[in-house]
Amino acid sequence: MTGARSAILSEIRRRLGRGPLDDAARARLDALRPAPAPVDVPGDHDQRVAMLAAKAEAVNASVARIESMADLPGAVADYLASQNLPPQAVVTPDEALSAAPWAERPLLTLRRGTPGIDDQVALTCAFAGIAETGSLLVLGDRDNPHSASFVPETNIAVLPAGRVVATLEDALARLRDHAPVLPRAACFITGPSRTGDIAQRIELGAHGPRRLHVVIVDGEAA
Repeated sequence: MTGARSAILSEIRRRLGRGPLDDAARARLDALRPAPAPVDVPGDHDQRVAMLAAKAEAVNASVARIESMADLPGAVADYLASQNLPPQAVVTPDEALSAAPWAERPLLTLRRGTPGIDDQVALTCAFAGIAETGSLLVLGDRDNPHSASFVPETNIAVLPAGRVVATLEDALARLRDHAPVLPRAACFITGPSRTGDIAQRIELGAHGPRRLHVVIVDGEAA
């Protein structure tokens, strides 16, 4: 058990009027292991990346794969053109996104910061991708404001292939290792926003982006 976790649990027990954990109880907690994944996830990393792409497309996300961040400006420009969207986007301050050679696509109009209600497209960087479900784990922090994943109708999420993990538990373990400070918010995103409340029909864009486009960067590590 980590020191922080032990301290939190000890404080909870103290406020409940209970004594410290005995050795047997502590051993049981330390022996806890994640349950088996309900989906058979390949052990090979390349196969996991392919599985994530297939799962994401199955829930109405679109997926593109590029070799390196040098290819990102072209991938963004091509996607916006394919959707008949103007070549404009808000880019979060994430260092990985800032390092891309945006000057090679001078027709792209980019603004760095937090999107507002009038912004149509936001470009963000995902913290992890989950092969098991095709989901993204995104953090709400200074580098990636949480509103960027929810306010604009179109979210382009960049995912370095090295951040693809097998299961939900693996993503949570990666988040715990994000120390020393956890983000203010974390969210799992599986495809575009949707609802089935309207006449029992699935409608996209109900509570967030109508489009989710995932750009997997094969040559990028975690």
